[in-house]
Order: sequence, then C-alpha cells, then structure tokens
Amino acid sequence: MNQPKVAIIGAGKMGEAIIAGLLKSGKYSPKDIQAVEVAESRRKFINETYKVECFSDAKKAVKFGDIILIAVKPSIVGKVLEEIGPTITKGKVLVSIAAGVTLEFINSLTPEEVPIVRVMPNLACSVSEAMVTFCPTPNITNEELTMITRMLSLLGKVMRLDEKYLNLATGLVGSGPAYIYLIIDALADAGVRLGLPKDVSITLAAQTTLGAAKMVVETGEHPIKLKDKVATPAGTTVEGLLELERGRLRATIVSAVTKAAERAKGLMPA
Repeated sequence: MNQPKVAIIGAGKMGEAIIAGLLKSGKYSPKDIQAVEVAESRRKFINETYKVECFSDAKKAVKFGDIILIAVKPSIVGKVLEEIGPTITKGKVLVSIAAGVTLEFINSLTPEEVPIVRVMPNLACSVSEAMVTFCPTPNITNEELTMITRMLSLLGKVMRLDEKYLNLATGLVGSGPAYIYLIIDALADAGVRLGLPKDVSITLAAQTTLGAAKMVVETGEHPIKLKDKVATPAGTTVEGLLELERGRLRATIVSAVTKAAERAKGLMPA
C-alpha cells in the first residue's frame, strides 16, 4: 500500500524524530517524506543523514504532502500558517505538534474545509516508542482519520483525547521523557557511587526503566500493584522506597508535570 506523503514543516528535534521514526518503521522511504527548514546547515544534515529532501520552500512541501505536519516553535506557527495556509487544498490534512496552539487558532489561518489534527508526541518517536495523543477537528472524514492514526501509530502508542486535555498531556507526554532521563541518570550515578563503571551503570538503569515501563503497558496492572510485587517484607526495596518518600519524589514529579502543563497554556502565539 502506498503511504500518504508527509511534508514536515520544521526539521528541529521533533521534526527529525518523526522523520527517523517513520523511516525506522519500514513503511516509509525517504521519497515519501519532504522537510522544510530555514537553517542551511540543518537542511544539509537532514538530507545527508536521512536522504530526505529538505529545503526552504514551504509551499513546495505543501504541494507534495498529503499530510502537512507543522513542527515549528509555537511562537511562529501563526507566521508559518499565514504563508502556507491558503495553499493547503482540500484532500490534505494539516497536523500540528506545536504545544499549546489550539485548533481554533490554526483553523483561523487555514481554509475552512481543511481538516486539522492537533498532536502531542514525544521524542521517542525516533525509536517508534512514543506516546502520541491527538485531537481532530469535526470536519475530518473517517478515511482521513484512519490515514492519520495509521501514520501516527508508526511512531508509537496513539490515544485520542478531547482538546481540553492536550495541554495537560503536554506536561506528561511531551515533557515526561526528560523527567525519566533525569531519573535514569540518577540511578546510574547511584551505581557509580557504589563502584559500578558509568557506562555499565547507565545500561543497567536504562534497561531496568524500560522493563518496568513495559510491565505496566503489557500487563495492564496498576503500577502500585507491580511495586508491591517488587517490595518484599523487610527487604531491600522497602528501604529504598522509604528514602524516596522522605525525598518527596512523588510530590516533586506531580509538581513538575503540573508546571509544564501550565506553561503549555502560555505558549499560544500572540
């Protein structure tokens, strides 16, 4: 089956992660993707690394793509849409991953008949293990919705949410990997403190984190139940958990996610 052509406007970290994930899936080849980037050095990097054509002409990419994916900073989404909005014709779907930018705002700068999908992915798109949340406008057809969800599913696990939840999901889904990386680094530092080589410690910490996450996803069990399976009476894990509670780890993570979600609300273009 021919894949829908994807034009990615903005080849920064997330744009690159999406390119990498689509190619990693094996369903997409470089000829199915085009990217747009203003920085010449970045265009050269994307072209040489992924063999994906990357240029500065956004309108050319819009003409190419069945899916037009906006992956620029929230502050310049308006400027980008003012440039390409009128050229997005019926039959194309506009996807935005810009944090905090509402469907209403995007719709105000694009033709009324063009369906829009607001998406919040994370950096794990590059290894096809992202958590991807999305919300479409009502005018999207079942065929277009299927096309978009199939494409997004190549990047990881996909979940549809009401738009009112997307800013909240940004604090968890979009920013969450950074918190996990910090935890992995802390676990690795603990291993180093105890005498493990750093590279060994990082591998142990990362695989432990991966395994724990996979248990939650694949078993469907509540994390607390899984935690209790590890924490045997009077054992080592209980001592460690007590230290985490003393350090208010749970409350700190809840606060971090909340702050990130609040920040997402303030990213709307002026």
